[in-house]
Amino acid sequence: MIRNDLRNIAIIAHVDHGKTTLVDELLKQGGVYRENQVVEERVMDNNALERERGITILAKNTAAHYKGVKINIIDTPGHADFGGEVERVLKMVDGVLLLVDAAEGPMPQTRFVLQKALELGHRIIIVINKIDRPDARLDEVGDEVLELLMDLNANYEQLDSPIIYCSGRAGTASKDPHKQDEDLTVLFETIIDYIPAPQGDEEGPLQMLVSSIDYNDYVGRIAIGRIERGAIKANQEVMVCDYHGEMAPYRAKAVNLYQIDGLQRIQVDSAKVGDIICLSGIENITIGNTITDANTPEPLPFVKISEPTVEMTFSVNDSPFAGQDGKFVTSRQLRDRLYRELLKDVSLRVSDGESTDSFRVAGRGEMHLSILIETMRREGYEFAVSTPRVLYKEIKGQCYEPIERLLIDIPEDAVGSVMEKMGQRKGELVQMAPQGSRMRLEYRIPSRGLFGYRNEFLTDTRGEGILNAVFDCYQPYKGEITRRQNGSLIAFETGEAVTYGLYNAQERGTLFIGAGTPVYEGMVVGMSPKSEDLAVNVCKKKQLTNTRASGSDDALRLIPPRRLSLEEALEFINEDELLEVTPKTFRLRKRILNNAQRMKARAK
Repeated sequence: MIRNDLRNIAIIAHVDHGKTTLVDELLKQGGVYRENQVVEERVMDNNALERERGITILAKNTAAHYKGVKINIIDTPGHADFGGEVERVLKMVDGVLLLVDAAEGPMPQTRFVLQKALELGHRIIIVINKIDRPDARLDEVGDEVLELLMDLNANYEQLDSPIIYCSGRAGTASKDPHKQDEDLTVLFETIIDYIPAPQGDEEGPLQMLVSSIDYNDYVGRIAIGRIERGAIKANQEVMVCDYHGEMAPYRAKAVNLYQIDGLQRIQVDSAKVGDIICLSGIENITIGNTITDANTPEPLPFVKISEPTVEMTFSVNDSPFAGQDGKFVTSRQLRDRLYRELLKDVSLRVSDGESTDSFRVAGRGEMHLSILIETMRREGYEFAVSTPRVLYKEIKGQCYEPIERLLIDIPEDAVGSVMEKMGQRKGELVQMAPQGSRMRLEYRIPSRGLFGYRNEFLTDTRGEGILNAVFDCYQPYKGEITRRQNGSLIAFETGEAVTYGLYNAQERGTLFIGAGTPVYEGMVVGMSPKSEDLAVNVCKKKQLTNTRASGSDDALRLIPPRRLSLEEALEFINEDELLEVTPKTFRLRKRILNNAQRMKARAK
């Protein structure tokens, strides 16, 4: 059976190339909204964090209609750290729109997700977006995409993929790079003509692979996947099994079925081969399971999700200010929340730590873990996290470490300082090519070499540089890399930071706090320009005397403190430091708070 009334596609691209904006226009022109309906921008980014950061974190399903054909669209994340989301949703579709920025061209994440799509044999529609940018390079970018396809061993059909030139923001598309049509008709027509319709045996026994999981407090887990064979009805008895044999098959009931139309889930009584559906009522279902007919349990193979490369320790907050802000502060609450995240995030790993109140959390990168930290903080959790560290592998008795493919786009006058820093961090130059007045460098660099480098990079390039990395492979250990050149300024006593104390401390380095901030002994209050740590007394008050000297009572001028974001704080902390995360604030601290004990431990 061929479902000519249906198409299933995913939109894949590098971060910030305009996927979600293009989906907005596809929905508007696909009849999802009323004519007078007020619609937000980037409507698919419905998570508060996604809207703030301007990135997509979770893959989301939607559907538009064109000439009687329903087009299921999956908007995928563009950041490499959320690649686990992309890998699994590609199993639900028959083709992909590969979106490429008309100025930047293919970037590392473009390569990563395109490779996954090619391995699955999907048809590709190349969409060159943002063609109205003044620095657009339409012909060169088209050639770069074809070179990338050849580099990834695409077959002849994939090399002959159609190219559409469009402006997602304006909602226009055309096959002619120099002349735009009035709407996205060309793109809709190409999707229907070029992407194959889903097909399968409607009369055969049911087979549905679970590619994504949603969670709802009212109905529990919701399995999302595509029906590969047969049909399903509400309240049907099914069998849940696993291709890798990690669990015994068990019977369950598919209570409610939903299909996605526009931005809503609509409850349906039945669905058939090719449909992407959401299904509730099966308690312990997880990603990679197959839902089959109760009498014929035949599991489907599932794409192997790439392993995590970075690990942090999450632990109960034991600082002097613990429990003041947080609603959930105990190890039991922290453990429950971390293990609950595993239900939704397939590329995360959680295990118990060395002590009863600590947990090891491994993910795909710093961004992946920082999003989890930020989400938990907003939910009212209070905890401490360690510095990120990479996960090594032992292969044939030798230590191997994760290597990133790094793409750097910088002004020409910054090349020298960037190459010098890359050398210090064991980076290996693969390619160097001019791009107009800028230079593009490609490196292979150990993952740990990038920790703490982003801020340094922005300083070296005066904020004009673009830095993108994606996991490449494991290679033998590259040797020692100096993590941080600067020491910390550490609070000498517990109290409240005052202007007089801060005025004296700011001569020693850069401060992270302002007057009136409560501090405790061992808390990191700034950065020292020297490599060793310095203890400073920011609570020191001016001695009051009877004598007044000319000018001594003038207002003391403080340099505005440098406020660290979550990512900057994670990059800054050293091995002997922790980041204290509460719903209201971040605090940097030493693991050993007492100054005398810390000195003794260092002397050993």
